[in-house]
Amino acid sequence: MSKTFDIAVIGATGSVGETLVQLLEEREFPLANLHLLASAESAGQSVAFKGRNLRVKDVQTFDFSTVRIVFFAAGKSITRTYAAQASAAGCSVIDLSNALAPEQAPRVVPEVNPQCLDELSAPYVLASPTPASISLGCTLAALPESISIKQVTVTACMAVSSRGREGVSELARQTAELLNARPLQNHVFDRQMAFNVLAQAESVESDGHSATERQIAADLKGLLGLRELDVAITCIQVPVFFGDSLSVSLQTESDIDLQQVLAALEAAPALELVDADDYPTAVGDAVGQDAIYVGRVRSGFDKRSELNLWITSDNVRKGAALNAVQLAELLIKHYL
Repeated sequence: MSKTFDIAVIGATGSVGETLVQLLEEREFPLANLHLLASAESAGQSVAFKGRNLRVKDVQTFDFSTVRIVFFAAGKSITRTYAAQASAAGCSVIDLSNALAPEQAPRVVPEVNPQCLDELSAPYVLASPTPASISLGCTLAALPESISIKQVTVTACMAVSSRGREGVSELARQTAELLNARPLQNHVFDRQMAFNVLAQAESVESDGHSATERQIAADLKGLLGLRELDVAITCIQVPVFFGDSLSVSLQTESDIDLQQVLAALEAAPALELVDADDYPTAVGDAVGQDAIYVGRVRSGFDKRSELNLWITSDNVRKGAALNAVQLAELLIKHYL
């Protein structure tokens, strides 16, 4: 990567945006100029980068023709307002908000489906899938090719950071309120979050499914290229600040060679396979790390065509910011 690129990050004051900026520094991304952008309410704040503080500018007045790639790490409304404007200015877009339809912005995970970029042209408009989709996609794509998956059933334990800084703040505040015998207040969540587990992570539609559950199912099918795959997703909200954890059960066409599965998971570059006498946790293993941790790999009680796994990863770092940065690295290495 001998060339350097002018880059913009929208949503630079949010948790994902700040982590993205940190990763640009950690990974020595070939930057010429870095522009940090946010809404008018957040403009004027500063974010640390390479030993200095960069001032956050108002996205409304930014000239997108001055940069080659822009990360959209703010809300969906910001993406819908400015993504087309950025693309029209010749700027490649990487969306982390899931605001754009797959037809507009294909979901890409470099470890799973980088080949889909060959069918596109500059300026590129790409989307980073949901954090849970990335964990699932990387894990299932690593399984031996001989395994034909019929059905995937997932219970996704979502960290409160899936609701942004507000979710993190509410869990911290509620914990303090309860420990100090003060009245509990709910703002982000519809009921007590501290010391509790909520059966749904957001409001559901008339059929009982949430938008995120639908998104994860659609993302997973797209990433694996299995449009007819039977996927069942339940997202629950757990009192964990960072790190999603997934309980996964697969039904396959034929019996599974468990040792072959373990060898394939061990060899996958994005995964960290935990020994059978141990298991990974979000807090103890995944938070702050770039790997996806996989453990409790086992066959079903009675069916050798059933495979069960436990997956955990940092939803903000690996599941959002890192995937987006890796997408940008892929673009500048092979396409820009």
